[in-house]
Amino acid sequence: MPIVWLFLIVIAISAVGYVLGRSRALHSAGGDSRNLHSLPTFYGANVALKALIPAFGLLIAWLLLQPLYVNSQVSGMIPDTAIKEGSSRSLVMAEVRRTADGLNNAVSQGLLTEIEAANPNADNAEVTRILKEAGQVVTSDITQPVLLAAQKHRVMNTTGYSIMSVVIILAALAGTGISWWQTHAEYRARNVVEQGVRALLLAAASIAVLTTIGIVLSLVFNTWEFFKLYPASDFFFGTTWAPSFSGRGGASDLGIIPLLWGTFYISLVALLVAVPIGLFAAIYLSEYASPRVRSIAKPLLEVLAGIPTIVYGLFALLTVGPLLLDVFGDGGLGWMKAGTAVMTAGLVMGIMLIPFVSSLSDDIINAVPQAMRDGSYGLGATQSETIRQVVLPAALPGIVGAILLAASRAIGETMIVVLGAGAAARLSLNPFEAMTTVTAKIVSQLTGDADFASPEALVAFALGMTLFILTLGLNIFALYIVRKYREQYE
Repeated sequence: MPIVWLFLIVIAISAVGYVLGRSRALHSAGGDSRNLHSLPTFYGANVALKALIPAFGLLIAWLLLQPLYVNSQVSGMIPDTAIKEGSSRSLVMAEVRRTADGLNNAVSQGLLTEIEAANPNADNAEVTRILKEAGQVVTSDITQPVLLAAQKHRVMNTTGYSIMSVVIILAALAGTGISWWQTHAEYRARNVVEQGVRALLLAAASIAVLTTIGIVLSLVFNTWEFFKLYPASDFFFGTTWAPSFSGRGGASDLGIIPLLWGTFYISLVALLVAVPIGLFAAIYLSEYASPRVRSIAKPLLEVLAGIPTIVYGLFALLTVGPLLLDVFGDGGLGWMKAGTAVMTAGLVMGIMLIPFVSSLSDDIINAVPQAMRDGSYGLGATQSETIRQVVLPAALPGIVGAILLAASRAIGETMIVVLGAGAAARLSLNPFEAMTTVTAKIVSQLTGDADFASPEALVAFALGMTLFILTLGLNIFALYIVRKYREQYE
């Protein structure tokens, strides 16, 4: 049964339980709600929650644990002889899961029947052809052990989901029945419902933490698999980026240095654009602009933060790049060979970052007490002298933190780089040459006919882990600067 249908069935059961619980409470009180301990809605909500929470909790646990159980069972079917040199069992299991998904797609598209999909004597080359026809990424012929394991994986998953549907529906019905039986006039439904809502709020607050942990663990495990196949020293200190996708790493150079250089170079150009403009805009809005001008200019400036990055990328590709090429290309100074370059992406990314700098700096400057300005004016300082010598020094820690947060945003940008900076991984000081960044290469390594059991695909996780550590370090440093040097005013 599809998950959506199961979800709707549980919702329907809980809705019916709400009505039944409310009716039973009123009936036990003789139809007079004043004889109830709680309002009738609490009795209905009690039944609904006791139908929803156990069912959905069981659903989440089942969806998390079933893949682990199936993988552990299927992994034992793969003999050591089926694991190629330079590969690992986890990489072979990734291929098994892709093949199982391909079999499901082939059956749903009518390319295979259930009997053919479960045939242990199926021709490997024919299955490979059918999977490619079904849209599954398969870079080589499927071996017999992988095909058998994939068929077992598919059967176990299908059976598990069927059992899951029955168990969850029964859990929802059981929760409804038990809570309905408990409902009577003296039952403290409000207390139970409030405790249940409190537990739900706690679970919601934990999602962010658990999601972060899950992201980090997925990056760590896949990065570890990559370093089993490719030397870490060559990755971190290599100066050449040339993935070949022709083998298992032997013919590929996967040095991250050119990508880091492109990332920092483009981010530096972007900050050189965003910091002065954003800071000057913040000073004008907070110190010089009238309330009417500020009420109009500040929202207009913050609109830049809401524009999708793909729009900025198209702007860089179609407008800024050709404009720079006319000025610095062969028709002008002759420095630029194509519209995609560090300068193109840096200028457009800088425009995108202006609201990040201006809004945060504006809030920080406004937090400086007016008494400090008045004291400066009382000593004979002009407005510009007060801003330079009193306001900005007092707001400097917060401004530095805003700049560092904008730098983290620049380092993680992708679409502007893909469309505006090109795809060349090189070490160069020329801002009019095409370069690329870590994020752009993560996209390119995970798109197309990539073999996810190869270093050329797994390197994307190593790149992501490196980028995660860099941006996390910048964010921590920004928070440290703000907290250490922040002035507390009353």
